[in-house]
Amino acid sequence: MNKKITGVTLALASTLVLAACGGNADNDADTTSSTAVTSSMVESSTVAEGELQDGTYKLVEKNLDENGWKTDFTITVTDGMITESNYENLDKDGNKKSEDEGYQEAMAEKVGVGPKEYFPELNDQLVDKQDPSEVEVVTGATHSSDSFKEYAQQLIDAAKEGNTETIEIDN
Repeated sequence: MNKKITGVTLALASTLVLAACGGNADNDADTTSSTAVTSSMVESSTVAEGELQDGTYKLVEKNLDENGWKTDFTITVTDGMITESNYENLDKDGNKKSEDEGYQEAMAEKVGVGPKEYFPELNDQLVDKQDPSEVEVVTGATHSSDSFKEYAQQLIDAAKEGNTETIEIDN
């Protein structure tokens, strides 16, 4: 009787393992496509490929998002190194999200962190690591962290070319 139970248990476990590892053609195609995009993004995100030229580089979003904010992001490069990073979100009147106490309180209550904490953390990480791909996502601020990393890479690309024209994002 024990041998039968063991045999059935092993067969069931094997079936579950194979089912979990298997997939259909649609999922496999999505995975391949996703991997290709990720590989190309990683290749384009390395800072070491070119020396950064000194200057101040700025990126702005043209439009307010669904919450009434838009990104205003500036980095300063001195002696080929990022020495200052200022990532902020502004409302239609130019008020900073990190200084909006109501927004700060609501977000901190909901996810445990607000822009008063995560904007400086992202900015400090970029100056310390010099590479947006190495900036760690701030828990509770995933969307802002992802935008920060994407926009920081665009600013670094501009700094490699020495292009100090403001980058405008039609968001």
